[in-house]
Amino acid sequence: MKSNSLAKYLGFTCFGESHGKAMGIVIEDIKPNIEFPYEAINNALQKRRPNTKYGSQRREEDVFHVLSGVYEGKTTGLPICILVYNKDIKSKDYDKIKELFRPGHADFSWYKKFKIIDWRGGGRASGRETISRVIAGAIVDEYIKPIEIDLYPIKIGQINANKLDKSYANTNPMQWADNSNYDELIAYLDDIQAQGDSVGAVVYGEIKNITAGLGDPVFDKLDANLAKAIMSIGAIKGIEFGDGFALASMLGSEANDQMNSNGFLTNHQGGILGGVSTGSSICFKIAIKPVPSISKPQKTVNINNNETEIEIIGRHDTCLIPRILPVIKSMIKLCLADAIAYQKLIEGENQSLIDYREAIDKIDEDILLALVRRMKISEQIGIYKKQAHLAIENKEREQELFNALESKASLLGLEKEFVKSIWTKIIAESKRHQ
Repeated sequence: MKSNSLAKYLGFTCFGESHGKAMGIVIEDIKPNIEFPYEAINNALQKRRPNTKYGSQRREEDVFHVLSGVYEGKTTGLPICILVYNKDIKSKDYDKIKELFRPGHADFSWYKKFKIIDWRGGGRASGRETISRVIAGAIVDEYIKPIEIDLYPIKIGQINANKLDKSYANTNPMQWADNSNYDELIAYLDDIQAQGDSVGAVVYGEIKNITAGLGDPVFDKLDANLAKAIMSIGAIKGIEFGDGFALASMLGSEANDQMNSNGFLTNHQGGILGGVSTGSSICFKIAIKPVPSISKPQKTVNINNNETEIEIIGRHDTCLIPRILPVIKSMIKLCLADAIAYQKLIEGENQSLIDYREAIDKIDEDILLALVRRMKISEQIGIYKKQAHLAIENKEREQELFNALESKASLLGLEKEFVKSIWTKIIAESKRHQ
């Protein structure tokens, strides 16, 4: 599976490990002759860097290098490859714990999956990988205008923001929106840091100036895709839209967003109904877990399942606010850009030959990926049949498949013989792999 790619209508593939030579991204779906957003990318990367005393003390320059796809400041339409070299690496910090599973990290689960682990700073499970997401998000800034995205922490550890003042949030490094208890927040974080511990947070988000009609039922609903994009960020453990879990305690008469000729009277559903944007602001809350790298002793096991204790020494965040905010914003922008691109295709609005070719290229790619998955499953079926001493060929099963495909073809308006000819070749190729 291409699990390091976000590859739909506007997509990218990212790569690199925390203590590897570089982090990188390859983008293939950008139109030619577009001004490349050097400044926007640099600004986004600077916001992602640790700019408070509660952030990691790892000091990376985060200078990006464009290797291809841009000429004289404009995109060429060919793949864009961007690298950010890792400079401030201290892998020796992990020497003593390289065979221990760090509580709260991906070490244990990834080892069980891959049977190997990159212990240097967590490898690709590190938050360092989010640098590629931030680069990609900056590239679609112009594409999603006039949409605006606001993000504020409304709870850090045990401290709650009782009011949201956007202007005040822009004046302090934690982007805290409540001036009545900012000093209390700082004292609290100082205490947590002194203990060698960490805290999580809750972030409130609002997507404004969004048009109605974005999102594609039933498996590409806008809230489903936003949730997946945001939940793919390692530290995030929960998301709710609108009134979220509070809706479970409401009556239908309370939860429904009634309407008049001017629009919706309330926004309990968070701006999305049936998986499609309503034109109201999309509102949500996100739960961010505490940073798992703490210096307090913790119980764990090593790769041989022997019990031991671990103390994680290194350069780690006390709280991921505000560093995680540009990462969240980037994933939201990429999800919206994808939804907008597909909606333009549906409506036939402002489409050029390039737009149509990009859309069909994506469909062709999806077909190829589906074929690869089918062939791999066919191989497994062949192995299973040999072990169970079953015949490879099953004419009755093939006929059932053809009958089902012909029935579906009729419903979809496709020629039966055309569909049958394609699957005849696919089945023949599958047998060859068995």
